[in-house]
Amino acid sequence: MRRADRLFQLMLLLQEGKVRTARYLGEKLEVSERTVYRDISDLIGSGIPIDGEAGVGYLLRDEYRLPPLMFSGEELQALALGAEMVRAWSDRQMAATAATAIRKIESVLPENLRQEIDLKLIEVPDLGMQKRENLEQVRLATDQHRKLTIRYRSLADDVTERTIRPLLLYFWGNKWTIGAFCELRQDFRAFRIDLMTDIRVAEPFATESGCDLAAYAAYQSRRGW
Repeated sequence: MRRADRLFQLMLLLQEGKVRTARYLGEKLEVSERTVYRDISDLIGSGIPIDGEAGVGYLLRDEYRLPPLMFSGEELQALALGAEMVRAWSDRQMAATAATAIRKIESVLPENLRQEIDLKLIEVPDLGMQKRENLEQVRLATDQHRKLTIRYRSLADDVTERTIRPLLLYFWGNKWTIGAFCELRQDFRAFRIDLMTDIRVAEPFATESGCDLAAYAAYQSRRGW
C-alpha cells in the first residue's frame, strides 16, 4: 500500500467517532504500532487536528471532516451489495480493497443517511469459493498482460502443460474462468481457474491482431456466447 493511501485510510479510521488505539489502527492497516505512531505524528505536523496520546488512543476532531459523498440511499445500498459480492467471490486483495471502499463511504456519510442506512446489513454468501490465491495470480497477470504457465486438468481428467495469454475473466456463479490465447493449441480457450495448478507468471506479451481481446470477443460471438 502506498503511504499516501495508508495516511488517508488512517484518517478515515480516526474519524469513526471513537478513540482508536495504535494497536487497533495497526491491525486495520496491517502495519506496526510504531508505523502508526509515526504516521499520526506526521499528520499532526501537517496540521490535521488529532487528539490523543500513545497508550491511550487517538481521535480526529469533529471540525475536520472529509466532504460527504452525495449518494442516495439506493445508490449506497447498490455500492454495498457490489462490495459484498467482491468480498465473497473475488480474491483476498480485492476483498480487502472492497472493504476499504465501504469504510470510506461510511466515514463520510451525512448524519441523516448514517441513521437511515446500515451498509453492514447486506451479506453475500461465498458459495464455497476455493483457490482464491489462483484467482489473484491470474487477475494480476491479466491486468499486467503477462503470460501464465499452468498445469491444467480438464473435466475429463486429462492433464496438460500450457502457456497462455490471459485476456478476460468470467464469473459463473461459483466458478471463475479465464478466456485466453493458448500457445499450445494456437487458438482461444477458456480455463477454469479452480482446475489450474503450478501457476507461474511469465514474461509480458504484446497485443497482436488476431489473438487479442477483440479477436477473443469475436471468437466467442461466433460460438453464440
